[in-house]
Amino acid sequence: MSVTDTGLPAATRAEYCVVACAEAWRGAGEILASPMGTVPAIGARLAKLTFSPDLLLTDGEALLMADVPAVGQRPGAVEGWLPFRQHLALTATGRRHVMMGASQLDRYGNQNISCIGDWARPTRQLLGVRGAPVNTLNNPTSYWVPKHSARVFVERVDMVSGVGYDRAAAAGPAATRYHRIPEVITNLGAFDFETPDRTMRLRSLHPGVTVEQVTEATGFALTVPDEVPFTREPTEAELRLIREVVDPKGLREREVPA
Repeated sequence: MSVTDTGLPAATRAEYCVVACAEAWRGAGEILASPMGTVPAIGARLAKLTFSPDLLLTDGEALLMADVPAVGQRPGAVEGWLPFRQHLALTATGRRHVMMGASQLDRYGNQNISCIGDWARPTRQLLGVRGAPVNTLNNPTSYWVPKHSARVFVERVDMVSGVGYDRAAAAGPAATRYHRIPEVITNLGAFDFETPDRTMRLRSLHPGVTVEQVTEATGFALTVPDEVPFTREPTEAELRLIREVVDPKGLREREVPA
């Protein structure tokens, strides 16, 4: 195992993913972070402990946490109550940045978590549409995909759950007013939609990953800049927070194995 100059074991792929997820909430201010998945949950906690101290975090149920417990632990202090009805009202105001999962995602950011195959006779039934349309049309919605593959990143999703840039534009100003997909983070890199036609762009590669690996694992033509930087390295302080405070049990390594 390689080590840093300070003697700490070098950052793993999972820890680069944590930092990339945390960056999604940089400078977010006093909004609710709603991470879905182990690595995003660690990332949101890391962001609150470092560069985004005003973030609101929940325990995953109905409590607003006043401290930052380790993932899977109950908060030691509570600052508020956010039952489901109030959570939905908050979602509609735009004061929330959710990082959802995706069973399928296309080049415009349309997301599917509902079914695989034809909607009338699907081959696989998934979660259902859930709150994805309200999320994507009312507050920033990013995505976390722990295993980047052409089965997830497809030319056309089988059913639209979360609304992408093309469908929002087709629906008109009522749909585009608050629609924004800031980030897509995977085990291979970080992506955004900062292109003229609002299609997915490779923004950074996690160390050890090549552009060829990413394009081969993507089922559509991805915008790739001439020079693609690497995802930033976690600082020594961030590594200590991840390993000792937020995720001492190493759950991140199960979601993104070395």
